[in-house]
Amino acid sequence: MTLIKRILKYIKPYKGRLAAGIIAMLLHSFFTIFFFNVFQRLVDTIITGIAQGEKGLQSLSWIALSMILVYFFKGIAYYGQSYLTSYVAQKAIRDIRSDLYGHLQGLSLSFFNVNKTGEIISRVTNDVGLLQNAIVNGFISVFYQFITLAGGIIYLVYLNYRLTALLLIMLPLITLIINKFNIKIRRVSKKAQIKIADISNVLQETISAVRVVKSFGREEYEYNRFREENEENFRAKVKNAQYEAVISPVVEFLAAIAFTAILWYGGFDVYHGRMAPAALITFFTVLLAISQPLTSLTKLSSTVQQALAAAERIFEILDVKNHIQEKEDPLVIEDIKGSVKFEGVFFAYKENEEVLEDINLEVNPGEVVALVGPSGAGKTTLVDLLFRFYDPDRGKIYIDEIDIKEISLASLRKHIGIVPQETVLFSGSISDNIAYGDLQASDEEIEAAARAANAHDFIMSFPEGYDTIVGERGVGLSGGQKQRIAIARAILKDAKILILDEATSALDAESEALVQDALENLMINRTTFVIAHRFSTIKRANKIVVMDKGHIVEMGDHQSLMDRKGLYYRLYQGQTEI
Repeated sequence: MTLIKRILKYIKPYKGRLAAGIIAMLLHSFFTIFFFNVFQRLVDTIITGIAQGEKGLQSLSWIALSMILVYFFKGIAYYGQSYLTSYVAQKAIRDIRSDLYGHLQGLSLSFFNVNKTGEIISRVTNDVGLLQNAIVNGFISVFYQFITLAGGIIYLVYLNYRLTALLLIMLPLITLIINKFNIKIRRVSKKAQIKIADISNVLQETISAVRVVKSFGREEYEYNRFREENEENFRAKVKNAQYEAVISPVVEFLAAIAFTAILWYGGFDVYHGRMAPAALITFFTVLLAISQPLTSLTKLSSTVQQALAAAERIFEILDVKNHIQEKEDPLVIEDIKGSVKFEGVFFAYKENEEVLEDINLEVNPGEVVALVGPSGAGKTTLVDLLFRFYDPDRGKIYIDEIDIKEISLASLRKHIGIVPQETVLFSGSISDNIAYGDLQASDEEIEAAARAANAHDFIMSFPEGYDTIVGERGVGLSGGQKQRIAIARAILKDAKILILDEATSALDAESEALVQDALENLMINRTTFVIAHRFSTIKRANKIVVMDKGHIVEMGDHQSLMDRKGLYYRLYQGQTEI
């Protein structure tokens, strides 16, 4: 499907309003052309009516009134075409942006691992903005200008076909020049949009990591990196402006040649009596009038080419297939017991670079399983597979003896809660962030979750209490406070399977004891995976799974693993962070 067809697909649902807008366009063009006929009669009356006396003056008055009425109806038609086409264009852009964002939400983590955040943001904002400008001021305007131009040429043929023929000789040459520049403009526009995405990416990275930038004294380094991308964007934009600056005067120069030739030939016809002076004056009035649509079409071609370049980048994302596919009629599970089984699971982010190899693990409902091992052992990847952020290359994962590929994603993830090591909070109130675990939760349930996470007291110490705005990424809260809000969020979700990625790592000793107590209460009758980084948090686990280089190398409780004196023993003796 071509780009134009794909864009039109978003306009099609509003074809009724678009049809009304096109009718208004046709009426506006009709009144524009009809005005030239009234103008010709006015000029002819002025030239010939002098000899008619009072009768000629009366005709002049009626014609002048007709001109006012034509402009009145022309104005109404313009309002109709402008409002209706803008309405359709804005609706189409709304749908494109919604589809794009919705598609992004549905893509697997592998897409976000290989695409920069700034690049994605640029496509949703900058590229969609360019497409919006083109649909509002480009595609629909091209249609209107073309109708006006076509109508004007038809009227010129009616006035004098020989003079019109001279004009039409130049049009193919003008069209050829426009097309050649369109190719260049589209290529340069796409490059400029890529550079805008690179700028967005640098901006996103440096602002989100501003503490790291400043602590390492890398302000100048980041400034130079930004300046380099900005300079590349500048070059692309200037090249685009150069092409746009050349195309208009070239077209105008060719039009001037045609205009001069027509002026000479038309004067020649009037001189020899083959054309009335009023007809020649009207001919040039129409010619001047249609020069505006011709110039607009020249300028709009640049806008349209920029939009097509943007559309390519938008549809590139919409064409990305989600690696995580649901069955056509997946199971929706309302409740689970919480047993989990990994059976012969292999997984690699990149081909021939296995991250997990032949993982076999059975977890009974309510068991607490600690995943330990050196950095890069595959602990986080293992729980990511449970969420179906990725699918195994080989092997199967079961919950309650059901292959998780048989379960709908929404139903699967509903039964798994997580407290990540790197706490993520959203802009908004503390209450909103806790309620993210259950959007239907009451104020009482939110408070109960906060109390269970030992967060209620510090929340109430703020003047606004639960309505306190935390700011982007939880700015204004300490690490421990943010972690306890994340724990409250997980408590509120009330999932049968919990993932705790060292949920107490950001807490001081006093807070850790309080939260650890709350977590232990929460873990009762729930299957819990603890990705452990400190040995103090895992000694009481029912089962400790020791991983190394994608393999499960040991399994057992703390004492049995210490007695074995293997990898777990060495890590424990060295108190290595795991």
